[in-house]
Amino acid sequence: MLEISNLCKRFGVFEAVKNVSLNVPDGAFLVLLGPSGCGKTTLLRMLAGLELPSEGQIVFDGQTVSDGDRSWAVDPAKRNSGLVFQSYALWPHMSVRGNVEWPLKVMKMPKVERAARINEVLNLLEINQLADRYPNEISGGQQQRVAIARTIAPKPSVLLFDEPLSNLDAKLRVEMRTELMRLHRATGATTVYVTHDQIEAMTMATHVAVMNHGTVQQFGTPADLINAPETAFVATFVGTPPNNMVPVVKNGSGYKVGGRAMELSPPSDDCLAMYRAEKMSVSETESAMTLPMELVETSAIAGRTMVTGLRDGLRLTAIVDIAPPVRIGDTVQFSLPPEPDCWFSRTGERLG
Repeated sequence: MLEISNLCKRFGVFEAVKNVSLNVPDGAFLVLLGPSGCGKTTLLRMLAGLELPSEGQIVFDGQTVSDGDRSWAVDPAKRNSGLVFQSYALWPHMSVRGNVEWPLKVMKMPKVERAARINEVLNLLEINQLADRYPNEISGGQQQRVAIARTIAPKPSVLLFDEPLSNLDAKLRVEMRTELMRLHRATGATTVYVTHDQIEAMTMATHVAVMNHGTVQQFGTPADLINAPETAFVATFVGTPPNNMVPVVKNGSGYKVGGRAMELSPPSDDCLAMYRAEKMSVSETESAMTLPMELVETSAIAGRTMVTGLRDGLRLTAIVDIAPPVRIGDTVQFSLPPEPDCWFSRTGERLG
């Protein structure tokens, strides 16, 4: 449904998006995930037609809608796509019904059909009782539903969301995630959703593109990203808690792991060992495979305890059944498994 080929976007000398290529199947829920400034919103704006690519092409359902190599693009209104902004962008002088009706008037849908479609989407979003109210008379969560209803009313084949839940409180965000997934199933539209929240990404997506510094670090299903991260960035950005990345360097005839001599067989003399938090343990007893750390945080998570330690810039997190009886600031021993879950080069590429 959605093909992105060698897409680049430059603002002067700054390259915001660098040679991105993706093939997204029809009906997928793609999440563009990454930290602030990684290029995900710029990529979304190019999909929406609000930015012209510097290079590369965008194809919707077999039709080229943007071609940066020829400096040409289809008008945003003619792409059969809908964009939900972070700020909702509702017309304040129009009622809820008027806001939803507006794009249908633009596309010159007959009045009887408009009325039927408005009622359909208001019922789908469960806001039919708000039809005669104005934006300043409803809550932020209700405004977001109105913005979504207005976007899906013309039945676009591609839905674009730019961090639509960031203005909502934590409880409402969880509820709206469920609503958006229900909406996706009901409409069947191919969806592209921008967020920096990896919990949102892992919960909602069928496919995830993890971005950093303008590039796609990995594209795949949520399970792919968790089970087989392709770069050190993905391994430490995705997951709750994130994976532990421990430096391993040559030390005479052996190796130092996190600054301490240990018996390991790394694939190179200077690399990174990844350990999953649930495979580590914490105690007060030192052994051959432990690293002494300052205890900086403990918190409950799904009936277990997440324990975080810090030393010389190295941060480790373990998920344990019972935390040791120590206080914040005390020294605890983080025990590493005999072998890491996987290896990465110092520059972040997966080894082996």
